[in-house]
This record gives sequence, C-alpha cells and structure tokens, in this order.
Amino acid sequence: MTRAVKKLDLDPVTVRKARSLARKAGRPIVNLARQHTTVSVERAVLRLAGLTGADTEGIPWVNRLADTVRADVGLEHGLALPVWDALLRGEAEDLAVLAQKAASGSVTFRMPEGRDAVRARTAARKVAAAGLKRIDGRRRERDRLIKRHGDPEQRPWIYLIVATGDIYEDIPQAQAAAREGADIIAVIRSTGQSLLDYVPEGATREGFAGTYATQENFRLMRAALDDSSRELGRYVRLTNYASGLCMPEIATLAGLERLDMMLNDSMYGILFRDINPIRTFVDQRFSRQIHARAGIIINTGEDNYLTTADAVEAAHTVTVSQLLNEYFAKEAGLEDWQLGLGHAFEINPDLPDSFRLELAHAMLARQLFPNAPLKWMPPTRHMTGDVFRGYLLDGFFNLVGAMTGQGILLVGMMTEAVVTPWISDRDLALQNVRYVLGAAGNLHEDFRPEPNGFIATRARQVLGESVELLERIVDDGLLNAIGDGTFGLMRRPQDAGRGLDGVARKSPEYYNPAIELLEEGTR
Repeated sequence: MTRAVKKLDLDPVTVRKARSLARKAGRPIVNLARQHTTVSVERAVLRLAGLTGADTEGIPWVNRLADTVRADVGLEHGLALPVWDALLRGEAEDLAVLAQKAASGSVTFRMPEGRDAVRARTAARKVAAAGLKRIDGRRRERDRLIKRHGDPEQRPWIYLIVATGDIYEDIPQAQAAAREGADIIAVIRSTGQSLLDYVPEGATREGFAGTYATQENFRLMRAALDDSSRELGRYVRLTNYASGLCMPEIATLAGLERLDMMLNDSMYGILFRDINPIRTFVDQRFSRQIHARAGIIINTGEDNYLTTADAVEAAHTVTVSQLLNEYFAKEAGLEDWQLGLGHAFEINPDLPDSFRLELAHAMLARQLFPNAPLKWMPPTRHMTGDVFRGYLLDGFFNLVGAMTGQGILLVGMMTEAVVTPWISDRDLALQNVRYVLGAAGNLHEDFRPEPNGFIATRARQVLGESVELLERIVDDGLLNAIGDGTFGLMRRPQDAGRGLDGVARKSPEYYNPAIELLEEGTR
C-alpha cells in the first residue's frame, strides 16, 4: 500500500517539527484520557465478556447492568470489580441473569476489598482475556481469507456506501456493488445513532438515511460479503462507524464480528455531533486500542471540515488534524497500514487553478504519510444537481486519486445529494472509477510537479501554515483550540456537550481488565 515517493520539495526539518508539535499538542489529551473512564468504555468490557440482549423496551442489558452498578458504587471505580464480585458472591449464575436482577432491583453491588477484590480482579481479567482471544481469532480468520481469496490487484481500493435503512435490502445491494468492482462496502449508520447512548440489538429494518449499527447487522453483512469474496475471488472488506456516544462498544462489536475498517476520527463527534470533548477523547483511545488489536483500518474524518469551512483557506486545518489523528492512533497501538487518514476534493471548481490546488493538497497528504492508506473523499459541497457537471467533477476527483497514489477512494455519485441513489447511478459511478483507474491508474509513477512550481509551492505553504497553527495549539491547549472553533468553525467547550454526565475521573481503586490486557499486548 506504500506510495513513498518524495515528489515535493518539503523541508524535512519542517516535517519533523510538525510531528513534534502534534505530539506536544496531543500528549495532554492522552494523559486526560488515561485519567478518566466513561459509561461506554465500561459497557464495552461487559460486551467483551459476552453480555448481549435487551429488555422488553429494547434497552440493552449492558446498559441496565451498568446503570445499576453506577447508582450503587459510582463509575469511577470501573464496573469490573463490583460486577464480578457479585457473581463470585453467588448473586447470579452468569452476567445475563445478573443484569436482569440488577434491572429489577433485586441485587445490590459493592466495591470489594482485600481478598474479595483480588478474586474479582482475577475473574474479570480471565473473562476479558477470553473476549480478546475471540477478537484475535477473527483477525486470524481475516488473514486466512485474504490469503485464500486474494486482495484487489489495483490500488486505490474502491469504497462504496450502501445505506437503505433495511439490512436485508443492504445485503443484495452490497453484493451487487462488489460484483461491479467495489472493494470495500460501507454501511452508513442511521441518522442520529451517534447520539444514542446504547447500541440497538438485533437485525433492523428501519433506519433514516442509513442502517443501524448492531452486532447482528454486522454479522449478517459480514457473512454476505464472505459469500461475495468466494464468488469473486477477492476479499471484500466491510466498514461501519465507531463514533458517537457508544464508540468503544461498537469498536468491540466490530472486532468480534470481523469488520475490516471503521470510521473513527478523534474530533468528528465533538465538532459535528456536539459530543463532549473529554468523553470523545476517552472513548476514542479505548476504541483505537481495540481496533489495533483487531487489525482494523480506521478512517478519519478530515473531509468534514471542508463541508463547513473553505477548502483553500482551511486546508492547513486538515493537515493538522491528520497529524493529530496519526499521533493519537499510534499512541493507542495502531500501525501505519491502519491509518486511513481522510482528506477531500472540496475546492470550489469555479476557482482558478482549483484542480492544481487539489493536486497540491493530495500530494502533501501522500508525502507526509507515505505508508498510510489515505482515504480520498469525493466532491460534495459543490455538487449542484447538474448530473453532467457532477459526473465530470467525479472524474477529476478520480484522476487526482490516480495521480497521487491514494489508498482508499470513496466513489463519488453524480446524484450526491440523494442519500440512497439509484443502483444505476452507482453503476455509472463505478464505471467512471474503473475507466480512470484503468486508463491512468499508475500515473503517480510518472507525475512530478516542478520543484518551484504552483503545486509544490502550495504544498509547502499549507505545511507552513500547519506548523504555525500547531504552535498556537501547543501554547493554548487542544481543548481550548476546539472550544475556539479552530476546526470546521465549530466551537465546542470542554465543559459542555452531550455525554458529559457519562464521564468519571478514575479513583485509585479503578480497574478495567480490558485496558490492562490491551496495554500489556497480551495475546
């Protein structure tokens, strides 16, 4: 996947400085994440332990159990010790029964001490280790299937969205897209799911502008794409969204059901869903630790900044976010090949030299992150409804992808404003991609801009502006920068936003067996 060719005359000292500043800006956030937990991080431990199902009102048992433990002893200690202490005391024979008793008010939780605490810790660690072992098994299964069926021969991988709202309608559409050449199927989530503080259960048939992310929906689509992989003789990847208030839980479910990629941006939920910044950073660190263990590629969301801010004026904020996402991801254990850092083709096409500017930004990202499978996003903001103009713009977008060696190319639709386009539109969009990649797919090997020409000069300018912004962020603090509207023009203060009440500062007695095992790297 590497496209490590130095075609821009970037000052290596400036590049090193940018990364150093990103580390300095990100380190206090990592420390903050280490000091706190959230309800979703704790519920993820219960899911890793195998607790599934929901009550008659559709509220998952993990939520019912977590809420009761929190009411009895608080969240700051974690859920593991009080939950496994209750099991060892004989309050219930398993987690499912314990959750049902907790919901009915027939069990009281305590923080164990002394030998009871040691026993609870040992029992919780054993169960969490078994859950991680299941994730390890799914990762090995992916490796075997890729070896058996093979990877797509051509890069970038072609990424296509399916989102009808009905998982049983998504499946045949996804399989049809794979037959037409899609390498990655993304099942976009139902609008608003990121704001639910629970993960729905079971297969779902009603979603708005997307399909609910549930463990059963993950299982069904993964099985269907495995059938397509056998049919087509190439491994077809599956993507969903680990974001929002249940980010750690969805990441865990993705690992258990062998998803291959997950949307997982460090700031998207803060900026575009008004989720509390501390909640988001705590959740994203745990979710990325799970992704690292599961061998999942993350896709970050820098393209979204350019839907609210000008793509030329704000180009440096995309680069800064990429550098921060890289730091946070690697700190959590992700490797270069798992970093699907995002950027987009969103410059106003009426602007003189717009194509050259797009080339400059795409080449800058490619050279800054030579070993990452960058995710190149199609035009959306300036799609007017003129399908002929839109089809041409998508062709130019595909051409930039070919000229700059992108890793993941999200297929642009000429009917971009239609959330669920006609299958014929998808077919035309895939024809566009196939033509451009077939005709110019290796153009990146030959294309080199003039060292002091427009493209190279613009790339150096954006990098310089990125360093200046990172210097301000280091001085002011990343949380303050987010609060001031630095990214995407959204002002999100650290003491506000959805989900803040689900954050707790860890006590000295805090214990989370999943975090312990993930940080040990135990397999």
